[in-house]
Amino acid sequence: MIEKSEREQIIALIKREVVPAIGCTEPIAVALCVARATELLESRPEQIRVALSANILKNAMGVGIPGTGGMIGLPIAIALGTLIGKSAYQLEVLKDSTPEAVEEGKRLIGENIIHIALKEGIEEKLYIEVTCQADGHTATAIISGGHTRFVHESRDGVTLLDRQGGVTEESGEKAPELTLRKVFEFADTTPIEEIAFIGEAKRLNKAAAEQSFKARYGHELGRTLRGSQSERTFLDNNTFTHILSYTSGACDARMAGAMIPVMSNSGSGNQGIAATVPVVVYAEDNHKTEEELTRALILSHLTAIYIKQSLGRLSALCGCVVAATGSSCGITYLMGGRYEQVSYAVQNMIATLTGMICDGAKPSCALKLTSGVSTAVLSAILAMEQKCVTSVEGIVEKDVDRSIRNLTHIGSVGMNETDRMVLDIMTHKQP
Repeated sequence: MIEKSEREQIIALIKREVVPAIGCTEPIAVALCVARATELLESRPEQIRVALSANILKNAMGVGIPGTGGMIGLPIAIALGTLIGKSAYQLEVLKDSTPEAVEEGKRLIGENIIHIALKEGIEEKLYIEVTCQADGHTATAIISGGHTRFVHESRDGVTLLDRQGGVTEESGEKAPELTLRKVFEFADTTPIEEIAFIGEAKRLNKAAAEQSFKARYGHELGRTLRGSQSERTFLDNNTFTHILSYTSGACDARMAGAMIPVMSNSGSGNQGIAATVPVVVYAEDNHKTEEELTRALILSHLTAIYIKQSLGRLSALCGCVVAATGSSCGITYLMGGRYEQVSYAVQNMIATLTGMICDGAKPSCALKLTSGVSTAVLSAILAMEQKCVTSVEGIVEKDVDRSIRNLTHIGSVGMNETDRMVLDIMTHKQP
């Protein structure tokens, strides 16, 4: 068993990275930064200037904003951030939104006081800079390196917070060093009472999926997969279909801007959904115990966190690749797999999904999540049959941790030009 002091470090890491969020985390993080700048200004802004990294801009362009009746994109998120946002709420910054606030937000947008630009000359992929002005006063807030990590605050030229250039962990704490074997051992042996908190991820993310079946969100992939016609024509009413419908349904609702909280992972609600819902559905359909589910969820979420440590918060690689790899590990564990089979599942996932691009947060993310979790199930099945992609194939190496590094190096370095091209295409599409 891992020593208690190290277990406490890993538990603290999970609690930092697995947190509730309402709405897509990129525009919500912008709203959070706007809310803080407004608080520093201590009055309603007359001008709001927002400078963003390309990855934040990409992920915030086409996604629904919670509580706005289907409005998408940054302007309404910024307007609500300044009108009703509270920075103390973190990624639930807009939870006090009302229809009246949305109408006021529309009027604010119409006043043309919101200015959004690409921040030039930065390497950080997660960067948000907001400057608010009113009555001769100026306030600035900057988030960098994490969706809730403020690195600079100032008012009228007086610096109130400055930790730019410091560690990029949102809490300022150094993360424990992980390997896949250590992740597995932690999930498998930690006293159950120490990790029972992960049950809140099950509650929130399954509730989001169930809510999505009651209304029409996005492309309605979850409702379509759950519908009797699709089951009769292509898919049986089985665990595989349930996994796909529940996972895509939660994503449908979230990307459409439903005012539904989900438990995120590494700053992404969709990653939280993909790391949680397939594992929960498999466990419930197969009558697994609460302890088995708890350990499988910890394995899933911590695997995703481990991979993201070297990939980075935002990249050209779709986050569902990472989160679905976690859920494949969790499902393998519930199937009775041990470390060897879990490592096989990871190798199979890396061999299959590497290269799936991120072209921003949007309703069609539900399709990508479905691709990821369907591969997760297939990878788990193969792993339990002792079948694993070998080290002579592609980027997979004999050492699973080296395979993970190959995946993350491709996503964080190799696909940078892809990232630039995707953003260029997105910003120059014909209307």
